[in-house]
Amino acid sequence: MGSKYSSLEELRRKKALLKKEVSEMEDLITFDNTKESLSAFTNGFTDKYLKEEIQADGEKKVSLDTTEIVKEFSSSVKDSVLNRHSVYGFAKSDAGMSLVENALKIGAVTFVGNYARKSLTNTSWKKRIIGLALIYLAPIALRFIRKKLENYQRNQTASSMEQLI
Repeated sequence: MGSKYSSLEELRRKKALLKKEVSEMEDLITFDNTKESLSAFTNGFTDKYLKEEIQADGEKKVSLDTTEIVKEFSSSVKDSVLNRHSVYGFAKSDAGMSLVENALKIGAVTFVGNYARKSLTNTSWKKRIIGLALIYLAPIALRFIRKKLENYQRNQTASSMEQLI
């Protein structure tokens, strides 16, 4: 150790620098500054999607910067939509089909949810019962139908495999 350092003062400075580095790493690991910690863990990927807000009590809060997310999403969608071949390829791909399928599911859930909410606030007792049935019985019926469809699809796949063999 005597060969690395020429004086005791140099060793003390090195020790102080190491202590400072360790405390900075501890701050990152303990999420004292959440935005900075996430930035370090994701190598700066989350920097543009997060923003720090100071609450009324003076506490810092990290939240999503939705405007930046929307800008990023719209620019990527615009770039892919402008290319005609990419739209056709995307529509034929599994991702495109799952996106359309998910959009339809969300639309159906929104439509049924709004109808059920309006039915529950209606003065007619028949419409209230319909609203309650949509809320409580529709998910059970949909789960049952989905299980039956999955079993049917599994059986069809197995039978088509048997025919190929």
